[in-house]
Amino acid sequence: MEKIPTIKEIAKRLKVNASTVSRALHGHPSIGLVTTMRVNKVANELNYERNQTAVFFKQRKTFTIGVILPDFSDAFFSLALSGIEDYASKKNYNVFIGQSLENPDKEKGILQTMRNHRLDGIIISISKNTTDYEVFNQLKKYNIPIVFVDRIPDMEDIHYSACNLQSGMLQAIECLIAKGHRNIGLINGPWQLAASKERLEAYQKGLSDHQIDIKPEFVVYSDLSRERNQQAMDELISLAERPTAVITFNDYVARDAMGQVKTHNLVVNRDISFISFANSPIWSFTDNSPLASIEQFPKEQGVKAAEILFKLIDDRAKETPSIPGFHRVVFDSNMVSHPVNFIA
Repeated sequence: MEKIPTIKEIAKRLKVNASTVSRALHGHPSIGLVTTMRVNKVANELNYERNQTAVFFKQRKTFTIGVILPDFSDAFFSLALSGIEDYASKKNYNVFIGQSLENPDKEKGILQTMRNHRLDGIIISISKNTTDYEVFNQLKKYNIPIVFVDRIPDMEDIHYSACNLQSGMLQAIECLIAKGHRNIGLINGPWQLAASKERLEAYQKGLSDHQIDIKPEFVVYSDLSRERNQQAMDELISLAERPTAVITFNDYVARDAMGQVKTHNLVVNRDISFISFANSPIWSFTDNSPLASIEQFPKEQGVKAAEILFKLIDDRAKETPSIPGFHRVVFDSNMVSHPVNFIA
């Protein structure tokens, strides 16, 4: 095997100390321009590469962050990842990514792997089934900062970037009431998600604000699988007095629910109207869209989560943190209308 060139070999060729070569390669001001140029010339000739492991050890950084998301195929999380990677790239950091596939055990395993590799920090959007938060507390013992994005656990002492779902939900209810709807249903997500609870509370507030009775049977839950999304829609349709409009947990739930409506020989957005959360790009590629979607700004959430994380990473070496307490950024969700279409 070809021998890997070292600083000592460069020093031997130039008949200088290895410490001089090291300083020159790092652009130290104590080394003159001529010597620096000579060192870099020989280094290039020998195809010398810096020992990154040694650099990382000296600076006590790996220059790598971890990102764990539920599903990369979901456009929402892909946009969040894009925002994180864009920001990390500007900081000359690599991103170690993993997807939990909504499996808490897999999520825990990825977290442990990232912890063992001593990544400088972690950004995570928890799986829909995550209820045990002890693994997050363990990261504190290793001084690895963690920032949650969008899906956040029910914990107090955490940093996160998220979206205020109430603003969008209230806009959706205003829109539907303006169109004459009084029977408004909700297909919510898994009950253990904080986002599901927030949607339900906002839904109830929106109806109460307009003196509309809250009917428990109008609220159904889904584990976000296609089968359960369809079953949830069937439950609403089977009611003696069914909803004339439905707000769904996200666009994928809306897609499945709208498809199920058509199997009952009903017309989407005429017999039953829809508004969904997320405002996914999927509606740009189809004529079959809900009346509106609620934008949650996933890329912006990702950028802000990364911004918080890098401040925390920098703070580890300081006696006085620049982020006192816990940093939380919340974006207001906003309803985006789609062209009105009737889907038979």
